[in-house]
Amino acid sequence: MKIEELFSVRGKTVVITGGSRGIGEMIARAYIDNGARVIITARNAAACEALAAELSKTGDCTAIPADLSQMAEIDRFAAAVAAITDRVDVLFNNAGASWGAPFDDFPEVGWDKVMDLNVKSVFFLTQKLIRLLEAAASPVDYARVINIGSIDGQHISGIETYSYAASKAGVLHMTKMMAKNLAGRHIAVNAIAPGYFPSKMTAGIAEEFSSKSLADTPMQRRGDSDDMGGVALFLGSRASGFLCGSVVTVDGGYATTV
Repeated sequence: MKIEELFSVRGKTVVITGGSRGIGEMIARAYIDNGARVIITARNAAACEALAAELSKTGDCTAIPADLSQMAEIDRFAAAVAAITDRVDVLFNNAGASWGAPFDDFPEVGWDKVMDLNVKSVFFLTQKLIRLLEAAASPVDYARVINIGSIDGQHISGIETYSYAASKAGVLHMTKMMAKNLAGRHIAVNAIAPGYFPSKMTAGIAEEFSSKSLADTPMQRRGDSDDMGGVALFLGSRASGFLCGSVVTVDGGYATTV
């Protein structure tokens, strides 16, 4: 197969949660630039709709704002997707939140908010969209579910984000559980574990820790949109056809040093 076919996502329908900024925006731009139809969602309706309007100038991008930390919103979003498409080729479960606090002061709200969005929504949104994923799936080209984890689910972070680390470790393990049980339905589930990419979330990291993490990264730089877009396109294309339950770590080598 020629590379143009092997890595093509042209014509695929792609749903991206947390798609209005950061890693989600990087993925949305990569898919729009390569001919996919993209549906993005985010809690901030204005930001979500503004990005969709911008990307629609060069492709097909629809915004359906939703707060996926709430089950009712997951149901509403899934129904809205089903109202405009009869298939979902690729689902990126990217929406996420973090919370940092010292151990003795860590609040319940900082646990529940993060777990509801980072873990619970990943499972239940995939469940609600399963019929649309099955409609896109075939034995020769599986539908894809790609969960966005984090290197903080693979190593012990230097900052006290207890619920975030636990949630991302949970996402990576849940990815393998989902992969095992959905492969028979011609749906391949894999995950990306990003390192430090520019985003609103990573902007809140203390400068001292940020500088140290950069020094500890063998490639001596942060991730950029091409780094994330390349991996995301690979996982949504025929090129990743035999990956099932895999975690692709994209961190410049940082997690190998700490």
